[in-house]
Amino acid sequence: MPSAMNAIPTMRALAFRPRPATSFRPVVGVKRTCRSFADGRSDKLPEAAKTENSGPNMQQQEHVSEEAAKMAEITGGNGPDMSVGTPVQEILAEEKDERKHAPQVMKDSIKAGNQGAQNSKPSTSRPFSTMARRRAAEDMTSGMVGGEALPTSMLPSVEQRALYAQHQAQPLAPEIVQEEKKGHKFPLPALPLPPNGNKDHRYDPVVSQVTNLLMRDGKKSVAQRNMAVILSTLRTAPPPTYSKARPLLPGAPPAGHLPLHPVLYLTLAIDSIAPLLRIRSQRGAAGGGVALQIPVPLGLRQRRRTAFTWILDAASKRKSRGSGNDQFAGRVAEEIIAVIEGRSGVWEKRAAVHRLGTTARSNLTFGNRGARR
Repeated sequence: MPSAMNAIPTMRALAFRPRPATSFRPVVGVKRTCRSFADGRSDKLPEAAKTENSGPNMQQQEHVSEEAAKMAEITGGNGPDMSVGTPVQEILAEEKDERKHAPQVMKDSIKAGNQGAQNSKPSTSRPFSTMARRRAAEDMTSGMVGGEALPTSMLPSVEQRALYAQHQAQPLAPEIVQEEKKGHKFPLPALPLPPNGNKDHRYDPVVSQVTNLLMRDGKKSVAQRNMAVILSTLRTAPPPTYSKARPLLPGAPPAGHLPLHPVLYLTLAIDSIAPLLRIRSQRGAAGGGVALQIPVPLGLRQRRRTAFTWILDAASKRKSRGSGNDQFAGRVAEEIIAVIEGRSGVWEKRAAVHRLGTTARSNLTFGNRGARR
């Protein structure tokens, strides 16, 4: 009797081929492209193939003006000129509601019958002012600022003007050296450079000291950026108005010259409110453990440090007008402008320190009382 055959190994050896699909099911999200035309000429493509790859913005309806121009061309009428835009005056002449918010210059031109800028004749004068703020002419010789006379003490003398011009002028290298070493953006300075040229000659002493006072956590680059924002704000701000009740240092330039020299602007504000002394409390000097207030004179850098510390305290109490990294620097610049105009509360601090120093000046001789006896 023949042995039974196992059908499982036989079925494994046979290869089954699936039945070909009669219908094509496209995959959703996958775009299939078919190159039926190898020559690449679009004129041989059918209409369905031409519009297959057109985007949502490829086929848009024409503008109302374009339709009106084509309709006028067909009917033989006068349509809008598509080569020239519609003047704003013509639109405002028809729209009465929008005319209320138009500039006064356009309102006047519409009333005068000036329809369209292309038909108007060019004029040599403007009926309006292009200045954001009218500034009165300033004369250094007469001391007139805004139509008011300044005190004589605030006008610079001839020696001060000459000294200021001398500091502003930078000595340059001889012309022979300039011709030999070409290719520099700025002219070469005269040699030898002043001592500590890398530190003191690069920046102004006041700018360098104020930058160090602005620095927090050793971030010098952030302090330098804030210093640049302060000087830029002082340069672009309108000229300040001097206060007769709070006079600045003698020899201060006219107010219109300060935005042209922002470093001078900053120096004048700091030196004008810098106190001449400080009050030191010495415990037990009056006897019985009572502290005695003794006025101590300050040096130049000490005076400027105290003045700018007061400015920083006043600027930190101001409210920000926006957001960003330059808001604190903007508040410091506003406080400096307020100091120049006499509106800052720093002037009261300076006056209080000077009054207290005048009252306590009699305590300067407390150490010589025993010697006199």
